[in-house]
Amino acid sequence: MLNKSLLMWTGMLEAHPLTEALNALFDLNKKTFFLILFSTFFIYIVVILYTRIFGKRSFSKMSSFDFAMTVAVGSMIATTILSDSVSFLEGAVGLLIVYLLQLIAAFLRRYPWFRKLTDNQPTLLMDGENLLRENMRSVRVTEGDIRSKLREANVIKLSDIKAVVFETTGDLIVLHKDSADDIDDWLLKDVQR
Repeated sequence: MLNKSLLMWTGMLEAHPLTEALNALFDLNKKTFFLILFSTFFIYIVVILYTRIFGKRSFSKMSSFDFAMTVAVGSMIATTILSDSVSFLEGAVGLLIVYLLQLIAAFLRRYPWFRKLTDNQPTLLMDGENLLRENMRSVRVTEGDIRSKLREANVIKLSDIKAVVFETTGDLIVLHKDSADDIDDWLLKDVQR
């Protein structure tokens, strides 16, 4: 009787959707293993090669195009490695196109009309000790975000701050007050006030 109920229970367990899902989760056949192994190796080599050809800017975070480049490359690498519907060559060509688009965008950023079209403008969030609340609202930065960045920048008194700038990359930059000198205009030339 016990053996019969045990066999019945194990039979139900094998057909249970949870068991099937767990089996699929840990399923790896030789073909899939070698496809992943070779795709990973070759796409890694291609990314290194493309980055050497197209330059360090490929993975910088200086503009929205650079951010999009980083996300696109990561997604394409993962798809090429893990998807059996995308071949290595298709992934390499797709990556080449993304690298070329980033190179073209980097070249076009020399022109103000293109920069204005594609890049966010740096925004002044603090002028000395004064929070510029309208600017904070427009870029969706809270007082808590600024306080956190000030602590990270080792600010211990608000009187130590010349300015806080929200950069195009999303970074908050703290300019410290080391003297009574004003900030050179050139540094804040493109900053929205």
